[in-house]
Formats: sequence, C-alpha cells, structure tokens
Amino acid sequence: MSASLEDYLKAIYHIEKRKQAARAKDIGDSLNVKGSSVTGALQALAKRKLINHAPYDVITLTGKGRSLARDVVSRHQVLRKFFVDVLDVEEEVAEEAACGMEHSVPRRILQQLIRFVEYFTQETDDERRRLIENFKSRWTDKQDSHD
Repeated sequence: MSASLEDYLKAIYHIEKRKQAARAKDIGDSLNVKGSSVTGALQALAKRKLINHAPYDVITLTGKGRSLARDVVSRHQVLRKFFVDVLDVEEEVAEEAACGMEHSVPRRILQQLIRFVEYFTQETDDERRRLIENFKSRWTDKQDSHD
C-alpha cells in the first residue's frame, strides 16, 4: 500500500477516535488536501475493503483497515519516541521525520527498535538512563546545520 493511502488510514483512525466516524471534509482538513484527492483515496481504500464508505455518508474503518491504521500509528509513535527520548531530537523535527519514515520501516526493524527504546528508557535502571543522558550531552550539543 502506498504511503499516501497509509496517511489516509491514519487520518481516518484519529478522526474516528475523536468523532466515532469521519467525513471527507474532516479527512481533507486533517491532511491538507483537496476534496478530489480525498475522493480518490476513499475509493481506493473502499476497493481494498479497508473502509466503509458511501458518497456523502460518514466513513469508518473496517476491522482490517483499523488493524492497518493501528500499525501505521504504532510505527509513527515508536519512531517519534526514539527520536525524542533517545536521540534528543526536537519535537517538531521528530514528528516530521516519523511521518516520513513510518511507511518504510520493516516490521523486524521496528520490533527491535521498540525493544531498544523500552530497554533504554525504563525508569528503573539508572545505568541505562545515564547512558542515554551521556549520549545526549556528548552528541546532541554538537549537531551541525547541514540537514
């Protein structure tokens, strides 16, 4: 599935959590895209049986669509947490990077990254926390502006 369609699934997922169902306008506003783009994406998602959708009606995720959306959201959250909590990247930069990378990280790498973040960010182990803090103080202050 394309990164764009994954973004639509993620947007519908978040809107559904807030409002129980989404409307095309909500999705367009969330992704900052035009109505025609939303319509095309909704048709593609409906064809894949990832959403329940009829023209001018509310949009909801199917079980399969919700599962895929949760997977994308999870990848995003793990990457963002890694960037902020371990690498000490600014929130806005971490958010943007996570949005771009969430679509391409293989499941095996993501699982290992989850384990790494959990292991090194546990509050109960002072030595691990100290390692992260040492990394941050040694390397994040020396960021260059070549990005």
